[in-house]
Amino acid sequence: MLILPERLRRKLKKPFGRLYTSPGDAPIPEGAFIISVGDATTHNLLKIGLKPNLAIIDNLIQRKTSKYKIRYDAKILKCKNPPGTITDELWTSIKEAIKSTKKDNFMIIVDGEEDLAVLPSIILAPQDTLIFYGQPNEGVVLVKAEKMKQKAEELLKQFKEVK
Repeated sequence: MLILPERLRRKLKKPFGRLYTSPGDAPIPEGAFIISVGDATTHNLLKIGLKPNLAIIDNLIQRKTSKYKIRYDAKILKCKNPPGTITDELWTSIKEAIKSTKKDNFMIIVDGEEDLAVLPSIILAPQDTLIFYGQPNEGVVLVKAEKMKQKAEELLKQFKEVK
C-alpha cells in the first residue's frame, strides 16, 4: 500500500491537466480510451452521452453520499482503498479493468476513497487515453495520460510504501 505524505497534499490539489467547466467543453477525439475518476465526473460524462471505458467511483462526492446512481453497461469490480492511500487492491483492479476493456466497459466501486486512483490510472493507461476527474467547485480536469506518466511516476516515488 502507498500512503500519501502530508507534504504532497497541496501539490496534488492542483490540476494535472486542463481544467474545463464541464466535460462537454473538452475536445474528445473519436475512439479515445476514456477513464473517469469520481461520481460527479462519471455522471456528467454519461449525461453528455460519453460512456467511460473505465469509471472509478466511491459513491461519495466531497466525502458526502453521492446523489447520483451511476449505471451504464459496465462490468463491476469492487475494492477497498482508505482515504490518502493507493492499495494494491485498487492498483490491481485498475490494471485488470484496463486489460479487459477491449471487450467490456468496467466500473470500479471503491470502498473508501477513489481520489488518488488518478495516479495509477495515468501510469497503467493505454496509448491515447483521456482521464477525467473532478476539481472540487471548479469543474473537470482532462489529463492526456501519456503526457503525465513521468510526473505520476515521480509523485508515486514520494509516497510511503507500507507492506
